[in-house]
Amino acid sequence: MNRRLTDGQFAWLLMVPGLALFGAIIAYPLVSALVTGFFEQSLVRPGRAFVGLDNFADLLGGDFWPVLRNTLVFTLGATIAPFVIGYALALALNAGLPGWLRGVFLFPWVIPGVVVSFLWLWIFNANYGVLNGLLGTHVSWLGAPATAMIAVIVTKTWASFPWMMVMLLAGLQTMPKELHEAAAVDGAGAIRRFRSVTVPHMRAIAGIAFLLEFIWNFQHFDTIYVLTGGGPAGATKTFAVAVYDTAFKGFDLGHATALGGLWMLLLLVLMAFYLRKENA
Repeated sequence: MNRRLTDGQFAWLLMVPGLALFGAIIAYPLVSALVTGFFEQSLVRPGRAFVGLDNFADLLGGDFWPVLRNTLVFTLGATIAPFVIGYALALALNAGLPGWLRGVFLFPWVIPGVVVSFLWLWIFNANYGVLNGLLGTHVSWLGAPATAMIAVIVTKTWASFPWMMVMLLAGLQTMPKELHEAAAVDGAGAIRRFRSVTVPHMRAIAGIAFLLEFIWNFQHFDTIYVLTGGGPAGATKTFAVAVYDTAFKGFDLGHATALGGLWMLLLLVLMAFYLRKENA
């Protein structure tokens, strides 16, 4: 006698291919990498030796804190700047700026990140860069620790502000016009209407957009690596660059995966905060 599958059994049967794929390309590599953090293992020599927490202790007593500081500086700068620019442009577009400008402002967002990085690498070039040509200077923008991080943040801001603009503009266009009209009738000026009407309405979507951009920038790699490679003198070395350099230039998988584990813990804290805010 044929036995029919229950709805629950059929659902699990449909999930098996997806779960197998998840386990093969995400779960297993992640667990394997976390375990490697407790071993001394080279990318070029066979074998490995268990060292416990030594890799983590080496990192916390060495380069972890400078890398964390650089990561936070880059993340905050590359999040706040596009947020402010995107918010300003969203307000202008919502107030009546020609709609065709939306497509123009979106242009930096649709260009691949590596292409954007090479474009700004040319702009910041010390010998024939456009910026030095316009300013009449000979500054090595990417070669000096004092300006390298600023240059990287400017590049990432140019690539990111369109996304912020679109998200915030979508939120502004859900705002009932009657709220602004009522506030204007009550005598509220433009600034007062912005503080009392726009900001409260936009608080949720602005917070989520800001936090998402912060999380993405916290793990950003390509712009920094193309422009400076983490230099000069480690001035722009973030977690993403440090893990890459440790694993594929220093051939030290143990310390690289230990650093990646610490990096992942910080990302999990940010993700938990994001999920809590989204469900609030």
